[in-house]
Amino acid sequence: MAEKFERHRQPWTGDELKKLKRLAIKGLGLKAIAKALTRSEESTQAQAKAVGLKIAKLR
Repeated sequence: MAEKFERHRQPWTGDELKKLKRLAIKGLGLKAIAKALTRSEESTQAQAKAVGLKIAKLR
């Protein structure tokens, strides 16, 4: 069954963007960042790309 996300299709807030940047700089992986933001991995990846962030690829 598909997982439901609290912030599904909601615009990104300034606080969420700050948290995204902070977690990406710390070197967290996509899955951990998405979970911390209660966003899907796809949404998190797309937003990171839109603001020019690179997210660590953890094995």
